[in-house]
Amino acid sequence: MKYQRILVRATNWVGDAVMCAPALQALREQFPSAHIAILARPWVAALYGREKFCDELIPYDAPRGWQGVRAKWDMARDLKQRKFDCAILLQNAFEAAAIVRAASIPVRIGYDRDARGWLLTHPIRVPASGEIPRHQRFYYLELFKRAGLIGNYSFDSPIQLSGAAEAAAEGHKRLANMLIAGPVIGVSPGAAYGGAKRWLPERFAEAAVSVARRIGATIAIFGSDSERDICDTVLHRVESTGQACINFAGATSLAEFIELAAACEVYLTNDSGPMHIASALGVPTTVVFGATDEEATGPTGPRSQVVREPVECSRCMLRECPIDHRCMTRVSAQRVADVAVELLVSKGR
Repeated sequence: MKYQRILVRATNWVGDAVMCAPALQALREQFPSAHIAILARPWVAALYGREKFCDELIPYDAPRGWQGVRAKWDMARDLKQRKFDCAILLQNAFEAAAIVRAASIPVRIGYDRDARGWLLTHPIRVPASGEIPRHQRFYYLELFKRAGLIGNYSFDSPIQLSGAAEAAAEGHKRLANMLIAGPVIGVSPGAAYGGAKRWLPERFAEAAVSVARRIGATIAIFGSDSERDICDTVLHRVESTGQACINFAGATSLAEFIELAAACEVYLTNDSGPMHIASALGVPTTVVFGATDEEATGPTGPRSQVVREPVECSRCMLRECPIDHRCMTRVSAQRVADVAVELLVSKGR
């Protein structure tokens, strides 16, 4: 069936939103003339703004839980008036299915989970372990394939954001307006999931200074408002060496971060939303992994490299380390700096 007006309910996490991109790009290829609207939480919506698969962004800011019932009902009424003929749920929640059902969208597609199958016209069986490749991007691609929206997909193609060049151009303008000349090294020392995913901020500083001195760069630190303390630690360590540095923690919107990250020469990060964005923008990205699994959620681009210290307790998937955080403390700053420089050399820097 050739749908003309398609609604996609986006995921709520930045990393997941990036990993959905290949499925949405494939959807656009199959439905080149359809109007595709993305219903997304404000903190992830800007990720889709420059992408060719997105014709319209619909912000969704209803409070979570029962206190948001009125706002959710209002959203359903608004969606009904827009007359979508198909809704695709990338988010797994019951709420997502309830809203599109209340909106009377005639075709409702999503994975059959969270007790919501009866609200969907096309409840799709969740892939069993081993049925598809482990990386999370295939979870979304497989949903589209099983629903008959797309055909077969590539197992080898990396995640790429199509708006990368435009974002980089805007990022360079922003940096120039701040009188930052020359190359910039991006650093994201935080990770929303928990402390177990965070490499030591002091070592981020040491690695970034090492790379910056080799290429004559300014260091730019990025993080959310809640990560200011971690970012300040990196800032103070860098400044103590006399190296040029700017701290953007809590000072950028997602759209601004995407532009600035795209303008970076190389990016140092934990397993985090910024990691997914930098890698998908084609920026050489060095990522320290410990508690989590790079085969499932790691960067996919040829300019990205994971640094991991093999220890007996990883990949534990815990939010906080109950022992000595050895998966992270055994990763040296020099090792991370060397990997970053190798990526720059391969880029032709």
